[in-house]
Amino acid sequence: MGPGNRPLDLEWLEDFLALAEAGNFSRAAQARAIAQPAFSRHIRSLEEWAGVELVDRSAHPVSLTAAGASFQPAVEDVLQRLDTARRQARAAQEQASLRLQLAATHVLSMTFFPAWLVRLESQLQIGAIQMVSDSFQACEDLMLQRRVQFLLCHGHPAVPTRLDEAAFEAVRVDDDLLMPVAAPRTDARPAFRIGEAPPDVPPDAPLPVLSYSQESGLGQIMRATQPHAFEEVRFRPVFTSHHAMLLKTMAMEGRGIAWLPRSLITHELARGQLVDAADANWSTPVEIRLVRPRAPLSAAAEALWRVVAPAGAPAP
Repeated sequence: MGPGNRPLDLEWLEDFLALAEAGNFSRAAQARAIAQPAFSRHIRSLEEWAGVELVDRSAHPVSLTAAGASFQPAVEDVLQRLDTARRQARAAQEQASLRLQLAATHVLSMTFFPAWLVRLESQLQIGAIQMVSDSFQACEDLMLQRRVQFLLCHGHPAVPTRLDEAAFEAVRVDDDLLMPVAAPRTDARPAFRIGEAPPDVPPDAPLPVLSYSQESGLGQIMRATQPHAFEEVRFRPVFTSHHAMLLKTMAMEGRGIAWLPRSLITHELARGQLVDAADANWSTPVEIRLVRPRAPLSAAAEALWRVVAPAGAPAP
């Protein structure tokens, strides 16, 4: 193995700088807390790696050769850079352990999450948060791939998910209501109401519905709990999306009936911008759940779970 291919031990570099400062093998070995014979072997090994003599042993005190003097600033720079890189890596690791990684469905990330976070911060010191907002199916994928620590989503006992109980656990953090609403007419009555034909429309004509796509968790709940809403003789899908926010906008434009979470439309209901489009039996109570892997998480994530889990209730 040639000099350029020899492995390099960083201790040799530190020993070299100690010798350059002390000018004496014995004092340098003592400063490095190493036996002098071993210290001398380190310096010799470094010279073999460099392919040149770095130390003039005939001088008293020991001095560096021209090659050694040229080598010294580079060694100092390398060791300083490595020490800086080590400290930065440790700081990055510490920050990563404090960061929370969450996935949340679009609607909950914009409605429930901000106020919920404020409540958590009153009980817990929370560092940086990395939030992914997407459809329920996409968020579920992130959990299965272990790319996030928590999933915030709507759920219902009648709707199974791909996050099986053996690998994941969930807690109910709040309640919500999936309710059919529509824009009001000038008389404040709904433009479309289940069981009533709109003005100037044949009584047996299907009502226009703004529906959820297959990727939507709310759509899955709808299909499991309100199968009558998909009867073609009564309802006609006119628009489909997994964005509840978009369905809300379309409903407010008078495009049809949309089943929306009450948490999303509280203000619109209070202002009369949306009104009930059916009796209460067409609404479905739903849970707002926080899901996590059963495997251990970071210290920050476990601290959050310790705050959330006792306050909630286990979700099926």
